[in-house]
This record gives sequence, structure tokens and C-alpha cells, in this order.
Amino acid sequence: MAEIRMIGLPSGERVPALGQGTWRMGEDRHRHADEVAALKLGIDLGMTLIDTAEMYASGGAEEVTREAIAGRRDEIFLVSKVLPSNASHGGVMRACEASLRRLGTDRIDLYLLHWRGGTPLAETVGAFEVLKRDGKIRHWGVSNFDTDDMEELAGIEGGDAVQVNQVLYNPGARGIEYDLMPWSEERGIPLMAYSPVNQGSLAEDRRLAAIAARHGATPAQIALAWVLRRKGVIAIPKAVEPEHVRRNRAALDIELDAADLAELDRAFPPPRRKQPLAMI
Repeated sequence: MAEIRMIGLPSGERVPALGQGTWRMGEDRHRHADEVAALKLGIDLGMTLIDTAEMYASGGAEEVTREAIAGRRDEIFLVSKVLPSNASHGGVMRACEASLRRLGTDRIDLYLLHWRGGTPLAETVGAFEVLKRDGKIRHWGVSNFDTDDMEELAGIEGGDAVQVNQVLYNPGARGIEYDLMPWSEERGIPLMAYSPVNQGSLAEDRRLAAIAARHGATPAQIALAWVLRRKGVIAIPKAVEPEHVRRNRAALDIELDAADLAELDRAFPPPRRKQPLAMI
């Protein structure tokens, strides 16, 4: 098993290209122990970037994460998100403190605005910078920002401190390749791909099956390997079953060749024009 490839943030810090997502965790107490165990296994396998949010199960996913990282905080690159309804200066402060309590930590490594709302970006960025100054967060970024949003952000004082943009990206959702991805690559801002297997729908996709068979892999692993082929993309799939966690980790070792990529382009054509940013 090869080591997990690392991706550099604009700050110079390096993070794993493959992390773990927690969306839908914390919703069912009967699954709590399995969710904690899955995250712990992922950490053992080197997937030490964990993505969560105050929105997920109304903080429940952050509580699952707290148990998974207990005693291992310094190994973890911890990502959480603030809702746009909390994106005012005071709202960001309160939301961050609540997330820190649920996560059982004194700092969040990367704090994201979950999506754009009505609060001016300058106000949210100003709050993020105060949190950085106070040591409550180490870096900040955004989520679900399209190219025009990123350009607006770049024009705000302090906006150039953005570290990532978390967006939907998988073989069935390639719109960002037309403009957002090149814009981000040119500026060295990584993209963090959520739902890289499209909420599991690609796991049974016939269009991926033949390629998967050639690699002795599953269709889901091919979808994940396809996302991970991009040098500036971080993938954050969610898994609860131990074997699923291991398969996600093994996807990093799959090398898709030119024929594979051409076949995937035929099955999932790349965008030929600007598309609205896809979101889930």
C-alpha cells in the first residue's frame, strides 16, 4: 500500500489527498459506535483529514468526530463548517465556540463557510481572521463557491487567505472542470471534493464496471480514483463499514491509464460550456 499523497495548501501546509467525510453521521444513535470505529480505522490507515460541519445532524457528526479523535488530536487535520445563517461576525464567533465544544478541541485546523448566504463576505472573512488571530482556527476556506464567488472573495481585504473551496465533484458532476478548476489550479487553491461517489449512486454504475473489472476493483473505487487523479483535489468520501473504509483507502493505489480515462470521458462527458455550480 503506497503512502497517501499529500497536497499543499496556499499556506504551505500539506494535507492528505484522501480524507474522511462525516455527512449523515450522528443521525442514528444505533450507528454511533460503528461511525466512531470507522473514523478511527481511517485514521489508522492514514486518512487523517476529517471533514465535518455544524449542520450535520445538528452537531451530532462533530460529536462522533470528537470520540474518534480523542487522544489523537495532534494526528488530525480537522475541518468543520459554519452555516451561512451564522456567517455574521458575532454568529461566526458563537458557532465556532459551539463546534469547538462538540469536537472537544481548542482549535479547528480549517474552518469553512458552508455556502454563501446574505452576510457580506467581508464580514465573514473578518470574523475568520479574528478566529485565526485568537488561535481558535488555523486556516479558513469556503464551500460551494463558484468562479464568480471566488473572484469576489479574492477582491476582499484578507480574501487571499482562503485555503480551499469544497465543492461537489465526481464523474457524474464535472461542471467545475470548465472554469472553476482551472481558475483554482492557476492560483494554487485546492478543491475538496465532496460526494466523490455521488452519494453512493456510482457504486453500482454499469459504466464503471468494466474498468473496475480490469483493475480488480469496485465501481466506487474507480470513481474515487478518478477524482484523486487530479493533483490539486482532496477527496472526502464517507464510510461506516470497515471494509468500505479499507476500499476507499485502496482506491489511492489504483492508477487509471489513458484508455481508462478516455472510456470515462465517453461515459461521463466533460463540460463544453459554463454550467451552474452543482450542489447537494
